[in-house]
Amino acid sequence: MQYLDGNRLTLLRNGEQYFPALVEAIDSARVEVFLETYIFANDQTGSLVADALARAAGRGVAVHLLIDGFGAREFSPRFRGMLREAGAQVLVFRPAVSPWGLRRNRLRRMHRKLACVDGRSAFVGGINVIDDYDAPDDTTPRHDYAVRIEGPLTAAVRAEAARLWKLVALTTRRTQPLPPAPAAPAPQADGQRAALVVRDSLRHRRDIEDAYLELIEEAREEILIASAYFFPGLRFRHALVAAAQRGVRVVLLVQGLVEYFVPHYASRALFGTLLDAGIRIEEYHHSFLHAKVAVFDCCRASVGSSNIDPFSLLLAREANVFVDDARFAGELRASLEEAIHTGARSLPPLAWRHRPLWRRAWNWIAYGIARMLIGFASYERYH
Repeated sequence: MQYLDGNRLTLLRNGEQYFPALVEAIDSARVEVFLETYIFANDQTGSLVADALARAAGRGVAVHLLIDGFGAREFSPRFRGMLREAGAQVLVFRPAVSPWGLRRNRLRRMHRKLACVDGRSAFVGGINVIDDYDAPDDTTPRHDYAVRIEGPLTAAVRAEAARLWKLVALTTRRTQPLPPAPAAPAPQADGQRAALVVRDSLRHRRDIEDAYLELIEEAREEILIASAYFFPGLRFRHALVAAAQRGVRVVLLVQGLVEYFVPHYASRALFGTLLDAGIRIEEYHHSFLHAKVAVFDCCRASVGSSNIDPFSLLLAREANVFVDDARFAGELRASLEEAIHTGARSLPPLAWRHRPLWRRAWNWIAYGIARMLIGFASYERYH
C-alpha cells in the first residue's frame, strides 16, 4: 500500500451523515464531478442526489455518473432524462444480462461507491444511493460507513474514477474527452496517512485481500472486522486463526438478519472453526448491516465497498481506503463497539457446536451451493 500523508479524513456513518456531505460537495463543484454507485434507487435519496447532479451540470460542471448495469438496472427514466437535459453524462457498467443466462461474467459488477469533486474532495465507502430505511426491516437504518477525503489522496480517487470512466466510455463507444486532471491538493501539516486500494480483474485482482492479509499478519493486539457478507477463502481464514493463536483479540461483526438466504447460511458453515480458534463472532440484529470496515490494533483501519466474500474479492470492482492514523481508527473502533454493545448478539462456541442437526445440514447445503456458484462464476481458485 502506498500511503499518502497530509489528508483530512472524516468518518461518515450511514446515509444520515454521508448524503448531506456529498450533496454539499456537489453543490460547491465548479469544474467536474465523478460519482460511481452500484445502486441508484428511485426514492427520496436518489432524487436528492440526482437533483444535485443536475444543478451542477446546469451551471456548466462536467458531471460523470457511472452506475452498475445490475445493481442500478431499474435506474429511473426520470433521473436519466433530467440529467441528460441538464448536460450530465451517464454511463452503465456492464448492462444487465438476462436472469436466465449462464454467462460467467454476469457477476463481474462495478460494486464501488466513490465520488470525487473538482479533485479536492472525495468520498469512498459502502453506501449506495438509496434510502437508509429501504430494507425489509424499515424501522431502523442499515448500518454502513463512508469516509470523506480532503488532501493529496483525492488525486488518486480522481485518477481511478477517470480511468474506469474512460474504459466504460470506450466499450460503449461514447468517447467524449474528460477535463484535464486538477492539480493535487497540497498536504496538510497535521494531516493523516491513507491509501486507496482497488480491486479489478487485471493488475489488481487481489490487492484488497492482500492488504487485509498484511494487516492481519502484522496485528499484535486486536482485529475488529465488520462485513455484511462474510464468506472468506482459506488464506483469509488461516490468517485470522493464526492471529487468534498468537494472542490477538479477533472480533467479527457479521449480518444477523437474513437478507440473502444462500450467503447467510453458507457463511455459518465456517463459524465453527473460527469459534474453536478463539475468535469472537457477533451477529448484528438491530438493523441490516451493510458495513465493510475494519480496525487493526490501535491505529490502522479500512473503509470501503469490499465485503470479505468471493463476490468482492474475486469478481467485482471494489475500492477501499486504508488509513494509518490512531485518531481515525479509534473513532471507527468506538462506533463498532457501540454497534456491538447495542445491537449484536455473541455466538457462544459451546452452544454453536451443539446446534440441531437440521440447522447444521442447512449450513452445509448452502455452503455447497455457494461453492458451486463460485466455481462457475470465477476464473481463478478461491483460496
